[in-house]
Amino acid sequence: MTPEQREPAVPTATYRLQLQPGFPFGAAADAVPYVASLGVSHLHLSPVLEAVPGSPHGYDVVDHARVREELGGEEGLRELARTAREHGLGLVVDIVPNHMAMSPRHNRALWEVLREGPASPYARWFDIDWEAQGGQVLLPVLGGPFGEEAGRLEADGEVLRYYDHAFPLREGTAGLPLPRLLDAQWYRPVWWRLARTELNYRRFFSISELIGVRVEDPEVFDATHGKILELLREGVIDGLRVDHPDGLADPDGYLRRLHEATGGRWTVVEKILSDGEPLPPSWPVAGTTGYDALRHVDGLFTDPAGFGELLGRYRRFAAPQTDRGGDWDATVRRAAYKVLTHELATEVDRLTRVTSRLCAASPEPALRDRAPWALRTALQELLVRLEVYRPYSSVDAAGVVTEEAADGARLAFAVPEEAGAVDVVRDLVLGRYGDGPEYVEFRTRFAQTASALRAKSVEDTAFYRYVPLLSATEVGGNPGDPAVSPERFHAYCARVQRDWPSTGTVVSTHDTKRSADVRAALHVLTECPERWTDVLAEVTRGGGGAPDAQLAWAAWQTVFGLGPAQDAEERVRGALLKHVREAGLYTSWTEQEPPYEEAVERFVAEGPCGVPGERVAAFRASLEPHIRANAWGAALVHLTMPGVPDVYQGTEHEYRALVDPDNRRAVRFGGEGSGKEAVTRAALRLRARRPAAFGDTASYAPLTAEGPAAAHCLAFARSGEVLTAVTRLSLRLAEAGGWRGTRLALPAGRWADVLEPGREFGGHAPLEELFERSPVALLERIPD
Repeated sequence: MTPEQREPAVPTATYRLQLQPGFPFGAAADAVPYVASLGVSHLHLSPVLEAVPGSPHGYDVVDHARVREELGGEEGLRELARTAREHGLGLVVDIVPNHMAMSPRHNRALWEVLREGPASPYARWFDIDWEAQGGQVLLPVLGGPFGEEAGRLEADGEVLRYYDHAFPLREGTAGLPLPRLLDAQWYRPVWWRLARTELNYRRFFSISELIGVRVEDPEVFDATHGKILELLREGVIDGLRVDHPDGLADPDGYLRRLHEATGGRWTVVEKILSDGEPLPPSWPVAGTTGYDALRHVDGLFTDPAGFGELLGRYRRFAAPQTDRGGDWDATVRRAAYKVLTHELATEVDRLTRVTSRLCAASPEPALRDRAPWALRTALQELLVRLEVYRPYSSVDAAGVVTEEAADGARLAFAVPEEAGAVDVVRDLVLGRYGDGPEYVEFRTRFAQTASALRAKSVEDTAFYRYVPLLSATEVGGNPGDPAVSPERFHAYCARVQRDWPSTGTVVSTHDTKRSADVRAALHVLTECPERWTDVLAEVTRGGGGAPDAQLAWAAWQTVFGLGPAQDAEERVRGALLKHVREAGLYTSWTEQEPPYEEAVERFVAEGPCGVPGERVAAFRASLEPHIRANAWGAALVHLTMPGVPDVYQGTEHEYRALVDPDNRRAVRFGGEGSGKEAVTRAALRLRARRPAAFGDTASYAPLTAEGPAAAHCLAFARSGEVLTAVTRLSLRLAEAGGWRGTRLALPAGRWADVLEPGREFGGHAPLEELFERSPVALLERIPD
């Protein structure tokens, strides 16, 4: 077949590469022979389109029509694709439809909008509220109030300059004196602190450097997807990962249009599903990028009883306030209130204006006489009670904005009649007043605000305040109830195989707050909470020097999870400074407290990364067999469960990384083999050799062990051809005396050990024998 004729293919497995100027297409091509040898079918590339110069990630796109020159340009990408094809690999690419970089001097479309205003043909590209701020786009770039910075603004021909910023001047205004010059523009440079309350363009969460793109407009969709679709048609790339669909005005419509434009290529979406939330069944995608799988895999290796005990010990050690880290639900609720009134204040203002305008002009009597403050209160009280990211047009919103949430929201009003604003807002969200443009706009703004709130309040705030078990504070996780029973895991896998058999699955990504191997170590603490707190008592005797006890608990878990590592102090310090700023309890990104942060740095150096840290390191070393059991078990389950596994760069080996940017460091490909690499290679090559056993038409069958230690074995068969068995909660198992005659009933036939060639099993396999040399087993049925 020519590239244009190739049929859409579902990967058997993908391997994620983080492209950046220091690791361009050429370096990726050099890694292809090694990656191909692992057994994956596709490379998975981070964004490849033109981005802000020097960007380490590529999510700040400035030109959708060009492949990024710093990575090697379009020819470099095409050469990478040719090299990949020669080694049997395809390419999957990450795309960013939701936003672009707010960098006018690099973003030509934005430059034209700032010069020509709403009359620009590019004005429809960007989600700007031209009715606010006198019709000027606020640019939060000044380092201080305007009066202090005005002297640093300089007109240079047709350009306004401020340090390394450059903005176009409106035609015919170049000769005006500065105050009049600024008043005459379609934009207004302002102090960066005004972004929180005054901004009039949609951002990515609360990041003002990224401006929302209106891909719901067909012309904008075509313009921003033309190059990617060309690369798909020409066979350069084969599939897509869609970043942050929850920020879009209409995810349902966007995904339908994308599906039609790509001809149904394999596409997964970075949709973060809350615990128990299904993916909208009408979405024409293969599934999610896999954070729901991560939650279920991690939960298998978390002891529920031990977590409860660990939680109690954390509360006694750190004494957190109930809603500042003591109770999960209360912590999330308080964080949500703070985010709405601080980081997302401008988004709430815009949503309130939309709602007030709609109610004031509505022919519906029930919507009239609603004070803006009451509508704002109703919006806030409903938003903080959502337990998922957002409603969708294809899903009944009554299951998202529930009557129970409305009951709670009404309690915020002292006058019952004023609480009617809650019913008004809920009915608007549920579409009970019609589908006119103003009603659609309201539902769109509500959903976009909801998704930003969930991400900022849960992932970026509560995860850093509620810290009894750091491995549970992962994207898509449920830190309040992190354990997953084998029965629940099997039920999840059965649903995936039935409904989304080609969905993505992950255990480590460029966005995970801790890599899978770090989390594997932390899971063990749920099996020995008393021993952990005994160690903490030793290392914190005399106070320990920590600026607060919650930080101390998190810091000691951080070094325990990371283990022995190069540049450990620098990496731990960076992770913990990010931790305390995200938590926002004593310092934050925008209101930094230098004395507190200096105390954090001293504590890291003198405590976790100092002499006391050696005791934690020794404790970790004593648990190494159980950490290894968790790490290998998670890897094998991930690689053989339903879905398409994505292997993050370097994680085929032991890979211990903390929150970004630590998890985006360059990795070394190849090198000496390890036990984890052997497991990874064996599983990936088996998937490649027997794709039908894992694909759309495959089956998933739970297997149950028999005997006193049956709960410590998780096993399943794929299509009657492949069998996975792993040890779970191995420390508890060892303390109870081991397997003690526990057996696993294998499906009919003889089974060959893929990890230990030469061994065969059949009938009822004793687990002492099955796990004699490894905490995991991968078996392949021998043909009759």
